[in-house]
Amino acid sequence: MSELYIRVAEDENEEPMEIPSEDDGTVLLSSVAAQFPGACGLRYKNPESQCMRGVRLVEGVLHAPENDWGNLVYVVNYPKDNKRKMEEIDAASAVKVKRGFQKTSDLIVLGLPWKTTEQDLKDYFTTFGEVIMVQVKRDSKTGNSKGFGFVRFTEYETQSKVIAQRHMIDGRWCDCKLPNSKMCLDEPMRSRKIFVGRCTEDITTDDLRQYFMQYGEVTDVFIPKPFRAFAFVTFADDQVAQALCGEDLIIKGVSVHISNAEPKHNNSRQMMDRGRFGAVHQLFRNFPGGSASLAAMFDRSQYQFPSSNV
Repeated sequence: MSELYIRVAEDENEEPMEIPSEDDGTVLLSSVAAQFPGACGLRYKNPESQCMRGVRLVEGVLHAPENDWGNLVYVVNYPKDNKRKMEEIDAASAVKVKRGFQKTSDLIVLGLPWKTTEQDLKDYFTTFGEVIMVQVKRDSKTGNSKGFGFVRFTEYETQSKVIAQRHMIDGRWCDCKLPNSKMCLDEPMRSRKIFVGRCTEDITTDDLRQYFMQYGEVTDVFIPKPFRAFAFVTFADDQVAQALCGEDLIIKGVSVHISNAEPKHNNSRQMMDRGRFGAVHQLFRNFPGGSASLAAMFDRSQYQFPSSNV
């Protein structure tokens, strides 16, 4: 008995391929899938009604319509989800090809440690791909780092990969972004970082990390030295940071207050004010007799003031 082949195509308008049938005239779905990965069945156009009909499939075996495959061209069926996935892959490939023609740009590197040099920056980013340029921005008078810099790559794919993730440089988490505006200098620190006020000296960075991990991934914890009764905690997700702002939380039995960690030039005065009010608050707490006794000292009724000062 000569081997029988049926004609199968991925689409009605495409060139068909011949698929071998079994001795009993059936066709195994695995034979179809071997040439058309993901295939789940076959269909064909009925010559009389001109409508598409499905081929009967039983336990992985395709049966000929009316026991005769004839000279028809059978079209492959794919699961809807699989077809959609294939379309997404094709679209992603098209985007990838398009990106291959795009040029790279200078990327701004935010959050650099003060000690990081151009060579340190180049050594780190060379692990991702060929680096064209690196620069650490420095103060023109002191020569000290400003905490950010720039890097540029040869390949656009490398640039995209670098932007898509955070980077641990010299022991500190840093971000790489396209420097579209001046605001991006402050935005990452303001959106993901929180200010933890009213800390005590027995609260360590590990204590803060362990506590805040319950809310989301913690990428950095910083307690200034010498100790100044506050700390900074940075999350991977800016929404977690924003959700905690304004809350009073208990850490190691201490009530701490959470607020936005604003850029240094905006909150330096606020930090000074907090220090002043904190000192006054402590004075009231420690004064013999409490705040009422201290307040009584300044009661006009108990003291005689020069008329010129009243």
